[in-house]
Amino acid sequence: MNKFLCCTLVFLDIAVKWAVQETFPPTYLHYDPTISRQLTCDQCPPGTYVKRHCTASLKTECVPCPDQHYTDEWNYNDECQYCNMVCKELQYEKVKCSSTQNRVCECIEGWYLDLEFCVKCTECPPGFGVVQQGTSESDTVCERCPEGYFSNETSSKASCKKHTNCSELDLKIIRKGDATRDNVCWGEKGDKSVEQCEIDVTLCEEAFFRFAVPTKFNPNWLNMLKDSLPGVKVKAETIEWIKQRHSPQEQTFQLLKLWKQQNKNHGAVRNIMQGVDHCENSVSKHIGHLNVTSEQLNILMENLPGKKVGKEEIDRLLKRCKSTEQILKLLNLWRIKNRDQDTIKGLTYGLKHLKTYHFPKTTIQGLRKVVKFLHSLTVYKLYQKLFLEMLGNQIHLVKVRRM
Repeated sequence: MNKFLCCTLVFLDIAVKWAVQETFPPTYLHYDPTISRQLTCDQCPPGTYVKRHCTASLKTECVPCPDQHYTDEWNYNDECQYCNMVCKELQYEKVKCSSTQNRVCECIEGWYLDLEFCVKCTECPPGFGVVQQGTSESDTVCERCPEGYFSNETSSKASCKKHTNCSELDLKIIRKGDATRDNVCWGEKGDKSVEQCEIDVTLCEEAFFRFAVPTKFNPNWLNMLKDSLPGVKVKAETIEWIKQRHSPQEQTFQLLKLWKQQNKNHGAVRNIMQGVDHCENSVSKHIGHLNVTSEQLNILMENLPGKKVGKEEIDRLLKRCKSTEQILKLLNLWRIKNRDQDTIKGLTYGLKHLKTYHFPKTTIQGLRKVVKFLHSLTVYKLYQKLFLEMLGNQIHLVKVRRM
């Protein structure tokens, strides 16, 4: 049996070598009229073509392709093919035309070929992550972030990120994450805490954004506003998500928050934020000098409507935040817990009852000055200057409600 196998393998090896020798270089049949019979001629290698067919005494004569012409395989052609591929708009020349291949064009980064044109790769909106990045030949593939993951940006590259595990950091969840935001943790580990005294939306910023809410809500208002804002546009899918999740009076506020996040470096956003900072400095003058106690913050919290910020969270707030930030942070935490609540209206409501608790007059006066200032003509004029001038005449702004 072994001898038989050995003989078989030797035979196969000889047969393969014979077949390779028989087919390389490739050949073709050519009828030679001078001797009135067919000859077997060698083909020409890539990058050349047949100048003269073989004869009974001469081999095939091959010559190189001229400039801007090519052959990409063994051939017996009388001429080379022309490099006919022309790179179009939004394409670049990936491979130059050579004697052995045609020019290869490819869409620039961030674009892909759809039929004959380069189309911009889809950007996944907040709440959706990239599961397959776009290539020069295919679009981005987005999927909604699964439970336990989130994406808070519009991107053609970013995948969903896992929610921070607060318990692993010995921290407590004060705001559970969803598909568009991470868990917010709070605890005793100082620099390992996810959140210090950051405030996602300041009182002035909230006042500015709420000025843009029309008195009579037009169902198409959100799309009109989205199309008129400069910079990166908020996706239509995100607009629908905002409509489903928030009340009509809250939708404009949420859209502007998202637009701000997506256009952090845009000139219009920078101008607005400079105005917000100027406004916030005035707010700090009214309450920044106040030294409040844990008891006073708890009393203030108890007088705000809706869900409450817990006493433990207030104690942590006092340890982490400067005196100038404590009341502002408390109001910010309250707004987060009461998603669709207007912070300034909530504060106005709470101030009505503080006298009965023997709350310090200076603190009450400071908070009233803040509310009055945010309702004032000064802030409204600043809003008009920064916001309405930015939009210009692109949309017809209906009469806005004064706060």
